[in-house]
Amino acid sequence: MLDKLKDITTFIFDVDGVLTNGNILITETGEQLRQYSIKDGYAIQLALNKGYTVAIITGAKAQSVTIRLKGLGIQHIYQGASYKMPLFHDFLEKTEIKPEQIVYVGDDLPDQEIMEQVAISVCPADGAQEIKDCCSYISAFKGGEGVVRDIIEKVLKVQGNWFAEKPDADDGSIK
Repeated sequence: MLDKLKDITTFIFDVDGVLTNGNILITETGEQLRQYSIKDGYAIQLALNKGYTVAIITGAKAQSVTIRLKGLGIQHIYQGASYKMPLFHDFLEKTEIKPEQIVYVGDDLPDQEIMEQVAISVCPADGAQEIKDCCSYISAFKGGEGVVRDIIEKVLKVQGNWFAEKPDADDGSIK
């Protein structure tokens, strides 16, 4: 797997069970609430600032999800996907990125078909058994608890991009 990490330019993530622990709280007004890891968010921002492409392909469709993802700076957001392959192909066509440049992180059956087509497929420690059986790497971290940070850190370290530059103290951003 280490050899393949050198060619990665793109990360694609599912939301529920990957960026979150898969639990959804429903308020009295019907709003869906999810909890995200700040460590995962930081790693996504670092990857984006280093020039990597980050995309989301998820069955989730909620305004709170959009707010979180756009707040991280993610531009390629595909939501409400009951079948993810057409969205994956749309992403490839629009970006001209090749599957061998992609890490895909998913946790359940709707992710499997994409995971079988990319360079590196990752699942969290609490992913579905079928996904564990077909993926390249099973993270030691659960969904919503660092799986995203884990794989981004591995790729960026292999490529010499893990926090290679320190941010300026006065600019408030990652470089």
